[in-house]
Formats: sequence, structure tokens, C-alpha cells
Amino acid sequence: MDLNNLEIPKNLVLLITDYGLRILGAIAIWIIGNWIIKKLLSTSKKIMIKRELEESLQKFLLNLLSWTLKVLLIIAILSKLGVETTSFAAVLAAAGLAVGMALQGSLGNFAGGVLIMIFKPFKIGDLIEAQGEIGVVKEIEIFTTKLTGLSNREIIIPNGSLSNGNIVNYTTEGTRRVDLVIGVSYDADIKQTKEVLMEVLKTNTKVLQTPEPTVNVLELADSSVNFAVRPWCNAEHYWDVYFETTENVKLALDKAGIEIPYPHQVEIQKKG
Repeated sequence: MDLNNLEIPKNLVLLITDYGLRILGAIAIWIIGNWIIKKLLSTSKKIMIKRELEESLQKFLLNLLSWTLKVLLIIAILSKLGVETTSFAAVLAAAGLAVGMALQGSLGNFAGGVLIMIFKPFKIGDLIEAQGEIGVVKEIEIFTTKLTGLSNREIIIPNGSLSNGNIVNYTTEGTRRVDLVIGVSYDADIKQTKEVLMEVLKTNTKVLQTPEPTVNVLELADSSVNFAVRPWCNAEHYWDVYFETTENVKLALDKAGIEIPYPHQVEIQKKG
């Protein structure tokens, strides 16, 4: 049998050539695609570091981006090899939709966590009020934020609710105003009472003199003249100033002979 005289079918040659070119193209797409993915991930990481995103969020987003790009790369390679990718993409889309519906609440919390970490309405160590809770931020995670409550309770708030609600950050400005209402008898001298209350504020070393503390008549109530006592302090001294001022005001008013009204019970004795 003379192998030299064998004729290779023309269709076979075309088929081998076609598939050979497709395989070479697929290999080229794989090499170039991986290079592009590495560059994109490296650039994304630099941007995240520059934006000072949380490390846990960086890892999650980079992994998500990496898998998304790799899936797109595989689809491109399969398409180059002649594999029908329309149905494959449809299956992926349907699976993604099903997972999204099943994890709707979790995805909302994840999105909220991303927004919190990007826009940073608060940071670890801040005292905030949100969702009816007050506490110091302990941890900011992907799905939840943990606070340490004022009574040393651990409070866990879903990030979805947290990012969509009102947040009061008491730490951002560095200082806080303590709002107290002190009532005295109508018989008390207003000028003397203001002097006594102001002296209490000025002798407390934790009370800031800038902004200046204020004492003003707030209202003429049913049984008392109420004064608005407004000292300023550093955020971390808020409760110290609150409690110390309340106690020292009582002691100072007693010492000055200024009465603080309180309800009196009158006992009526029946005759007979």
C-alpha cells in the first residue's frame, strides 16, 4: 500500500484547518483574557486601597469580580470553539435569578454593607443612634453591623435596614451638647439661679468653654420655672457630664437655698 498515493479528503483538511484555527484562537483568548483579568484585578485593588475600603469588602469584591470575569472568559472561549453559548448564558441567568430571589434579604443586607463601607457614615468606635438603638460601633461586616450598647449589650443590626434608615452619629463632630432641664420654685430669684447653675458648669473640667455653656429660662411651667442648661463636652465625656451636672446642680441649689419643686401629697383625714 503506497501511502504517498493516499488522498486526504478535502473536507477533512478544511475541518482540521478550521478546528485548528479555532483552538489556536481559543488559546490566544485564554492567554490574553487572563492577562487582562489580572490587570483589572490589580487596578481594582489599588483603587479600593486608595478609597480605604474595609479589607473584608476588598476580598469579597475582588473574588466576585474575578469569578465574573472568568465566567465571561470561558463563555468567550466556548463561543470561539463553536459551542452554542446562548442556552448556556440563559441557564446562568435563570440560576442567577433563582439565587437572587432566594437570597433577596441577604443581598439587600450585602448591598447595604457595601454602601456603608463606601460612603462611611460611621466608623468603628463611633457612637451612633440607628433603628431605635444607641451604641458604639464594634464591627462593620458584610451583612450586619455590631454595636456595643450603653449597658454593654451587643446589638446586631442588618445592614439593609441600617443603610436605608436614619443614622445619628454623635462622634463625627467630636463634641456634643448635653441638654438638661432644671426646674426651680417660682419663689426663687431667676438671676441668682442662673448664676448658681452657670457656676456648676464652669467648675466642671469636662465641660468645654468653647462653645460656651448656656443657662436660659426655658418655660414657665405649672409648678416650676424651668431652665435650659446646655453644657458642651467631648463626645466621650457625654455621660460623665450628664450625670455629674445633674448631681452637682442638686447640691448647689440646696446649698443656695433654692427649692426644686416636687409633688406634695396632702393627706385628708375624715371626721367622724
